[in-house]
Amino acid sequence: MILNHVKMAGTDELVNIRVDDDKITDISSGRAAIADGALALTFSNAIVFPGLINSHDHLDFNLFPQLGERTYSNYTEWGNHIHKEHKDQIASVLKIPVTLRSQWGMYKNLLCGVTTVVNHGEKLQIENKLITVFEGTHCLHSVQFEKYWKLKLNNPFKTKLPVTIHVGEGDDWPSFLEIDQLTGWNLLRKKLIGVHAVAMSENQAKKFKALVWCPQSNFFLLDKTARINLLKKHTGILFGTDSTLTSSWDIWGHLRLARNVKLLNDKSLYSTLTSNAPEIWGLNCGEIAIHRDADIVVASPKNTSAGFDSFFGLCPADLLLVMHKGHIRLFDETLLIQLPWVDLSKYSKIYFGGVCKFVEGNLPVLMEKIKGYYPEASFPISIN
Repeated sequence: MILNHVKMAGTDELVNIRVDDDKITDISSGRAAIADGALALTFSNAIVFPGLINSHDHLDFNLFPQLGERTYSNYTEWGNHIHKEHKDQIASVLKIPVTLRSQWGMYKNLLCGVTTVVNHGEKLQIENKLITVFEGTHCLHSVQFEKYWKLKLNNPFKTKLPVTIHVGEGDDWPSFLEIDQLTGWNLLRKKLIGVHAVAMSENQAKKFKALVWCPQSNFFLLDKTARINLLKKHTGILFGTDSTLTSSWDIWGHLRLARNVKLLNDKSLYSTLTSNAPEIWGLNCGEIAIHRDADIVVASPKNTSAGFDSFFGLCPADLLLVMHKGHIRLFDETLLIQLPWVDLSKYSKIYFGGVCKFVEGNLPVLMEKIKGYYPEASFPISIN
């Protein structure tokens, strides 16, 4: 397959991208590439970028509404509060089988152009994975909520896996001290991937392989976020959404908030969900480059100005094509005329407002099953 006449996000460079099987095999500029018998899709005023990498989500927690009515000092105060004040609502959502909740979490990401998501928690049994669900990490919840965390952190049978843990998620002294407690007990000197790090100092950041920044979640709970402009000097920075318990489903809203707080420049912010993540997680995606996995998104921006304005102004309705390992997982109705060979029986027709998309799999049936357990479930799409 060849994707013709697309502009690389953040640049004025028009390119043609060839995909064979699951890899990018050629990138050329100038006139449209010769198809040589391969399917060719030609675009106009479209930008292209790697499938986004969401480095922190809880796939089975994305049917919850945001829970919390005030600003909290830390995650333990928030957790104790919602389990007291929203006990019945939490129980209602958890009645939905974890496989159904996780499948929706996967779709939540796919609909936004995320082709790799790092799931935090127990390994999930998801059939027909439409995106890469990365679980090659030793997940601990946190110092406060993970039982026997010291023993688990120093498990000698998991020395090769990085440890991913919520840490410093608060705006108080205990949240700061918790970080030193964690690193002090890292006796085997495992690679630490910290999530949130709102209370973290520059000196503490030096002891982490990377941090996952989740600004929308942080502002919802704490009305504050990590000093990522300082922490980036000492460790790698990735981007995450967290679940809908503390944030919205749409990663593009998260990115605009992150951009507005001006802690990272546009190029650095873009890198947190593209080129930074492969090195940390050991992936072969995150770049439009030869030999990389063909995880590619093409979009039609409302803002066609140069630079990153067009990228950060996107929303799910603007996505024209989402490709994962060379397979078309989602495409816009306007591409139907160029895709006569596609078996539409393998796709669901959905709408963002009045904008029609086709997404792989039977999403309406999944939504119906979920509503059978939880009639109050709300989805950001319609099916007619």
